[in-house]
Amino acid sequence: MRAGRGRPLRAADMKKDVRILLVGEPRVGKTSLIMSLVSEEFPEEVPPRAEEITIPADVTPERVPTHIVDYSEAEQSDEQLHQEISQANVICIVYAVNNKHSIDKVTSRWIPLINERTDKDSRLPLILVGNKSDLVEYSSMETILPIMNQYTEIETCVECSAKNLKNISELFYYAQKAVLHPTGPLYCPEEKEMKPACIKALTRIFKISDQDNDGTLNDAELNFFQRICFNTPLAPQALEDVKNVVRKHISDGVADSGLTLKGFLFLHTLFIQRGRHETTWTVLRRFGYDDDLDLTPEYLFPLLKIPPDCTTELNHHAYLFLQSTFDKHDLDRDCALSPDELKDLFKVFPYIPWGPDVNNTVCTNERGWITYQGFLSQWTLTTYLDVQRCLEYLGYLGYSILTEQESQASAITVTRDKKIDLQKKQTQRNVFRCNVIGMKSCGKSGVLQALLGRNLMRQKKIRDDHKSYYAINTVYVYGQEKYLLLHDISESEFLTEAEIICDVVCLVYDVSNPKSFEYCARIFKQHFMDSRIPCLIVAAKSDLHEVKQEYSISPTDFCRKHKMPPPQAFTCNTADAPSKDIFVKLTTMAMYPEDHYRDRLSRDMGNTDRIENLRKIWVFLKTAFHARLRCMCTCNRCTFCICQNFLNSDLLQSVKNKIFTAVLNRLRARVAEWGAMLLADDEGSITHQVHAVRSVEDSIFMESSHGPLFLEARHVTQADLKSSTFWLRASFGATVFAVLGFAMYKALLKQR
Repeated sequence: MRAGRGRPLRAADMKKDVRILLVGEPRVGKTSLIMSLVSEEFPEEVPPRAEEITIPADVTPERVPTHIVDYSEAEQSDEQLHQEISQANVICIVYAVNNKHSIDKVTSRWIPLINERTDKDSRLPLILVGNKSDLVEYSSMETILPIMNQYTEIETCVECSAKNLKNISELFYYAQKAVLHPTGPLYCPEEKEMKPACIKALTRIFKISDQDNDGTLNDAELNFFQRICFNTPLAPQALEDVKNVVRKHISDGVADSGLTLKGFLFLHTLFIQRGRHETTWTVLRRFGYDDDLDLTPEYLFPLLKIPPDCTTELNHHAYLFLQSTFDKHDLDRDCALSPDELKDLFKVFPYIPWGPDVNNTVCTNERGWITYQGFLSQWTLTTYLDVQRCLEYLGYLGYSILTEQESQASAITVTRDKKIDLQKKQTQRNVFRCNVIGMKSCGKSGVLQALLGRNLMRQKKIRDDHKSYYAINTVYVYGQEKYLLLHDISESEFLTEAEIICDVVCLVYDVSNPKSFEYCARIFKQHFMDSRIPCLIVAAKSDLHEVKQEYSISPTDFCRKHKMPPPQAFTCNTADAPSKDIFVKLTTMAMYPEDHYRDRLSRDMGNTDRIENLRKIWVFLKTAFHARLRCMCTCNRCTFCICQNFLNSDLLQSVKNKIFTAVLNRLRARVAEWGAMLLADDEGSITHQVHAVRSVEDSIFMESSHGPLFLEARHVTQADLKSSTFWLRASFGATVFAVLGFAMYKALLKQR
């Protein structure tokens, strides 16, 4: 809504342009006023009606384009007059100060005619213009003042002269000002006090500016208020002068060297009464108000683009602001907001945004008051589920003003697409949604309340009309603080698309109900068996006697069959707070989705599935590289055929035999040396060595060529050394070529 950070909101930000209509009796000088303004001299020849004049924005004081429209009774019909009245933003009723008949027509004709064409609740502002003041030596104000008191829509009266150019510019400035800074919404002339809507808006502004919540604006707060509204601070002496003016008129306007709410309202009343209501309007518009003293949609709902598969979270600056807001209203410093403290916080809202269910959505203390952690959690929940409502709430608190940001949108972080998280096997998110699914009365509510640290005894005290379908709290995973959001999904035959979208699923069944697990299994097969959303099955009410589930296989076998973690036993029937192990597991699954996490979970839970999978992969690779592969075609042109022909070629067989011969000769030489050295040993030991050598010979082509056998190559003759080195390099190159060829073949086969 504001054009720049820290810049006061101008009236130009609210109005696109101003349209001024001049009406009055014939020959009172309407056209002469317009011509004198444009040419800055009195015209010798005056046309019957002036053409519409547009004054550019850079010429006007308020930087708003201004259109000036003339009316001629001789050239225009009544229908055209009515149309011009409906299009005008302000109307100047011109009379001649030397013509009493034209003055009488102001009340007998023009004001009733204008009011008939406008709504009663949105009357157009009127300016009375007394022209030809150069022809008389007296003022018409004594005659005009009763008219002004009778009609509240009259903003002011200006006496001018088109011939002498007296007050011409002032006339159109007041007309423009009547549109951009109207008095009507702010002040009631009959009662000589501000209107209730204006008092309400200024009271909200005072409470936002009172950053320490002590009921007064101290010098630092007044200076901050002055700077954000008018972009200039007040000198210490100027601050003292303002306080002295307030002290002079009301006794309780200043307290403890600070300006009270009464003093703040008095100052604005004084501004309006002295014709400086643009000062009050500058303040109101800086805090987001429009001409009707309502907060504008542009202020409450700034533009925020959220791509698909992305979520919204509060950033670090937003949490700091909320922390200061909590501290501001936690007057007793008990790290919890009592009902009175919470009510005081919401005084800047037009309504109470939180219902009684919030106390069962976030953490509270023993007295049921929302704690600091619960306060932040509720804001986190609102941001995740309804970011537009969060922007609205932050607007009521004055986030963009107090933090001097462009809008509340600067408090929101839009996470990256979840598909990217799945590809990278990691996430940058801090809030994870878990849908809790199960039959009615299976223990889902107990799981939600257990996240908040409440056992069964505390849960029984919750009223049915205060129950919540959400619960949110922080969970620590590998030392990182994350928010886990649980959503209780009502039992139904089929889940909607919105009920499926989440980061992790918690399927809950009652161990004491034989029909409970069947629902979990059915929902899993319908919606999650082929999805990429990790699932965890929770065996709730584990403190009760477990019965056999009426399903084809047991929950444990079901989990093993679908490569899921085993069912997690859970109960909230504990003396202290229930265990949070399952919440850590759920959050971990959400942080490390798909197979990457499942491997982690298998290790953490002692599951041997991961080891078995690795063993199967190893067996497959050994088989693929050592078995004789048969070509599925006889083209002799494809990659597989070329590789197969190469492996069966005489060259490769010759390389193989050469290496085998060289190594075997060296082994036999070494055996002879060992025999000489061990001649003194017993015969059994020598036999053992010979058997060891034969074993090595049998397995030479199953071992790595980097083993200790080749470390003895320096003992071979020079000729053998050169020959072995050459054939070793050739063999290694051929092997690499074969492996790459096999990989290319697999890729081509997959494309087919």
